[in-house]
Amino acid sequence: MAMTKARNPREALLWALSDLEENDFKKLKFYLRDTTLSEGQPPLARGELEGLIPVDLAALLISKYGEKEAVTVALKVLRVMNLLELVDQLSHVCLHDYREIYREHVRCIEEWQEAGVNGRYNQVLLVAKSSSESPESCSPFPEQELDSVMVEALFDSGEKPSLAPSLVVLQGSAGTGKTTLARKMVLDWATGGLYPGRFDYVFYVSCKEVVLLLESKLEQLLFWCCGDNQAPVTEILRQPERLLFILDGFDELQRPSEEKLKKKGLSPKESLLHLLIRRRTLPTCSLLITTRPLALRNLEPLLKQARHVHILGFSEEERARYFSSYFTDEKKADSAFDIVQKNDILYKACQVPGICWVVCSWLKGQMERGKAVLETPRSSTDIFMAYVSTFLPPVDDGGCSEFSRHRVLRSLCSLAAEGVQNQRFLFEEAELRKHNLDGPRLAAFLSSNDYQLGLAIKKFYSFRHISFQDFFHAMSYLVKEDQSRLGKESRREVQRLLEAKQQEGNDEMTLTMQFLLDISKKDSFLNLELKFCCRISPCLAQDLKHFKEQMESMKHNRTWDLEFSLYEAKIKNLVKGIQMKDVSFKIKHSNEKKSQSQNSFSVKSSLSHGPKEEQKCPAVRGQKEGKDNIAGTHKEASTGKGRGTEET
Repeated sequence: MAMTKARNPREALLWALSDLEENDFKKLKFYLRDTTLSEGQPPLARGELEGLIPVDLAALLISKYGEKEAVTVALKVLRVMNLLELVDQLSHVCLHDYREIYREHVRCIEEWQEAGVNGRYNQVLLVAKSSSESPESCSPFPEQELDSVMVEALFDSGEKPSLAPSLVVLQGSAGTGKTTLARKMVLDWATGGLYPGRFDYVFYVSCKEVVLLLESKLEQLLFWCCGDNQAPVTEILRQPERLLFILDGFDELQRPSEEKLKKKGLSPKESLLHLLIRRRTLPTCSLLITTRPLALRNLEPLLKQARHVHILGFSEEERARYFSSYFTDEKKADSAFDIVQKNDILYKACQVPGICWVVCSWLKGQMERGKAVLETPRSSTDIFMAYVSTFLPPVDDGGCSEFSRHRVLRSLCSLAAEGVQNQRFLFEEAELRKHNLDGPRLAAFLSSNDYQLGLAIKKFYSFRHISFQDFFHAMSYLVKEDQSRLGKESRREVQRLLEAKQQEGNDEMTLTMQFLLDISKKDSFLNLELKFCCRISPCLAQDLKHFKEQMESMKHNRTWDLEFSLYEAKIKNLVKGIQMKDVSFKIKHSNEKKSQSQNSFSVKSSLSHGPKEEQKCPAVRGQKEGKDNIAGTHKEASTGKGRGTEET
């Protein structure tokens, strides 16, 4: 049997054993008898091996360890015997087989399927940032420096292969679709539609989940990514140049609260990712890092050379398509979109996929309750207030119920504040109980996932999206029982912005501060008190007024400013960057002078076969499209449907 004809580990193992010289085969059985070959398994007894021929030995190893582990056992002994050529041949065949096992694992991740990552997608736009421009800059790009980019070409260098980037930073404000796009890339690779033949493995790493690793080792990270504690790590790492790691949410790197309090340095799990980013570990692998712009000041010192790409969100056409896919009832879709079109703030905000989801969920909630939509949001903060007000429990009846409106609001705020102050985004059930929160009843704000931690399975909760955690953090300053002052945290933030003002360029305020600044306006005060049945004390109102005056005295950037300004100035000159409906990616330079070197690429996925087939299969239409992992479908927001394991 030729090794190249082996179709699976069973056949490859039989080929390897049959290829051994008689003396080497005897040595192999000797080592099998005297070596602990697999964790928790004793060495094979002499009597078990006596008189066995290759086919019998292969059958014995497979029955004792299973196909995959039997090959691992054989490789271990062959290395001891220094038969390295045979090791390489056997490894190549079995590693190829494990690639298929891993691809199938990715395709079957239940939580990604439920979240709609594998369903119908809307177009989102990517633009490349000039290498000469500061990555932290949030000013609109000069016309000649703005190119739309396709996912297929993220790691391409065009006409200079020697300059192909191995590290790409994908930045975008909260809700612009970074997580959904990152997961989509892994799924498209797994189905053979993206980077065919280039990467043997594409690993998705959620930065906020790294804290759950049992050990701060690269091997443990790969076990986690593969969902398999027996994954052949040594063989996977044999060609690091054929690996792509997608590190999603650099701004969400976290550590346990007790560790955060004990020391200021990096946690071991943070250090693990920093070694990858600094190219100290696996320097020849490829990396894609997603982050919010505010975290770039911490990321940039770790980078030697990187390509910077910005994700901008939906085009005008895609906003309409999104509403059509979100609302299964065509009349409701038209009604909701008509409301949005008549409000400039809502229409503009829906450029951001995450906010578009919030708007759709809010409007659907109002419709289900038979309420007329009379509100006219004046900012993104008003949109979040409308959503939260819609899905909080009904108005308190005397304030006696533990699940009363104001108590739930205060509890969500205290959980969010604790998380933000300790850089934590995952919470155990015990932490929810400490804050008097019932996770399953608050599915509009919290999502849950089960994680395999060693032999145990633990449930963790997180806010549906980081922007919700920021919103409730801002609200925490207003609903505290002690309203004597605004709080030290916000004062420190104001001081940071004041100091940054003295430096060149603009600084982007945190999303928490943006929410708080909007709420501090007089009309928002009244709106807040009416919606949440809470009264702002005169002392707190004075504090907020002072805070507002300081903030307005500075020139600062707000979250989503860049996305909106680029859309207004440039969007009409750009071809849509990613058509996620049929996974077609295109690139076109916005500078007409570059038209001679214009490139066009197309990647087709087995998930869709074009508009005609979509019309035949309306059940495929999902609504979690192009947004930054705002969890679940519109049904989940109202029913509290749980999500699967291995959330990422």
